[in-house]
Amino acid sequence: MAATRTRALDAALSLVGEEGIRALTHGRVDERADLPKGSTSNWFRTRDALVAGVVTHLADRERADLRDAPDTVIDTPDDLIEAFTGMIAAETERFAGRSRARFALFLEGAHSPDLLTPLLTQRAVFLTWVTQLLQQVGATSPSEAARTFMAAADGLVLHRLTVDPNAEIRPVLERTVRACLD
Repeated sequence: MAATRTRALDAALSLVGEEGIRALTHGRVDERADLPKGSTSNWFRTRDALVAGVVTHLADRERADLRDAPDTVIDTPDDLIEAFTGMIAAETERFAGRSRARFALFLEGAHSPDLLTPLLTQRAVFLTWVTQLLQQVGATSPSEAARTFMAAADGLVLHRLTVDPNAEIRPVLERTVRACLD
């Protein structure tokens, strides 16, 4: 049962990433996941419950990616730039649908604190991690620098997903990291 529930959530996440939040219905998830009609509604009785399930699933997936990533040593600003260049490339290429879904869910969450909570929890984990990395590479005010860095990275991801999929990543991160070290 857990495998089919996960299949439904993967299908739901894919739907949101490809077609937006309005495409998310129980029937479309069943169809996309190749499940019998009514399967998704057995796990998520309402649309709000389904959206909340997708939010939690997205956060779980992203945490797993961070946890399962090969141990990259980040000791210098150049290490940080290199690691995040790869991460942003992945988020805007291989995981582009998931990144689109994250933005769509954040916008939907603006109207519902219950939906926003798991996304903000994931964001806090990421913020803590980025703060630690910036401290490791010599940022004077790592907490403040992390917010700046994340805003620039989010903007770059959004830019690549919407208007310029070939926008260069590394030069933007180089300027951002250098600014964050002051």
